[in-house]
Amino acid sequence: MVRAAVVDALGGGFGVQDIDIARPQGREVLVEIRASGLCHTDLTVATHAFGDFPPPVVLGHEVAGVVAGIGPLVTEFTTGDHVVGCLVQWCGGCPACLDGRVHQCARPGATLRDPEQEGPRLSRAGLPLTQGMGLGGFAARALVHENQLTAVPRRMPFAPAALLGCGVLTGAGSVLNGARVRPGESVAVIGAGGVGLNAVAAARIAGASRVVAVDVRDGKLRQARAFGATDVVNSASADAVAAVRELTGGGVRHTFDVVGVAATTEQALHMTALGGSVYVVGLAGSGGELTLSLPRLLLQQKAIHGLVMGSGNPRRDIPRYADLYLQGRMNLDGLVSREIGLDEIDAGYTAARDPDVARVVITSF
Repeated sequence: MVRAAVVDALGGGFGVQDIDIARPQGREVLVEIRASGLCHTDLTVATHAFGDFPPPVVLGHEVAGVVAGIGPLVTEFTTGDHVVGCLVQWCGGCPACLDGRVHQCARPGATLRDPEQEGPRLSRAGLPLTQGMGLGGFAARALVHENQLTAVPRRMPFAPAALLGCGVLTGAGSVLNGARVRPGESVAVIGAGGVGLNAVAAARIAGASRVVAVDVRDGKLRQARAFGATDVVNSASADAVAAVRELTGGGVRHTFDVVGVAATTEQALHMTALGGSVYVVGLAGSGGELTLSLPRLLLQQKAIHGLVMGSGNPRRDIPRYADLYLQGRMNLDGLVSREIGLDEIDAGYTAARDPDVARVVITSF
């Protein structure tokens, strides 16, 4: 039996209760969870019919912990290892995985059990529970396929480590992997939440000469300054496109839309310079429809890219970001605004609406 926060009905909140967790088999790893971040995606799944995660479900995908047990086919981990989870599910054998593009895996379901043949990983009173994104990290323990885990140094604190597998991988990876920002190039980031702050930080690590953060809340923009933004623009009180173009002498080389609605992507296109690129990183709700002028797109020689999980390879990138953190070159401590207990998830998501809060992390189970 383990304590877990279960969503029994959409919009019904997170209720902590005892559930059953199976023993590890095959390539499964039992992880004692030490930290679990409150990502907005989990709240979306808990309140809307988003993705294939029907209630009752255990969510939570930003996790860090200690290996407590392993299945007989596990090769990557041993008991006592410190690990970080990631929602990227990859088989390791399809053409995309063999090419290193695990975020584009053709068979992500290979990381899951067949509940009819192998029984569910999670259950309550004999009935199966949905395991959100193959992780189910809003719990004292999680049973996860080894491909969704990456080892990190034991000296790394659990709370910032938990953020590596989603917010950091997505934000920093969009800049370093997706756009491959080079020294001296200019960058704009629309949306200064957790993912956007990591994009800002990565742009400075990459050597960008100008990093402009755009948001509608001054609190978020203050945080963006602390993470390395050279300039900030409040788009609620100023014309963001005009401001960015004036600051950069005609527009930036790379614009990252971390919000993901048609209006912000349109802004991104207009604040990007001739020959530059727009990267759609976030998706708010349904996102909407974007109308493009084909002559303008052609003549201005701009590109639009959709990026998922920062085009990341967790086994390659998570250790890299952990190392940057331990060197003092990547600010992850600043992302952890508040630490809470497992039974405070609903209050934690309420607190996350505060513009001065970057991320709330469960550290007491």
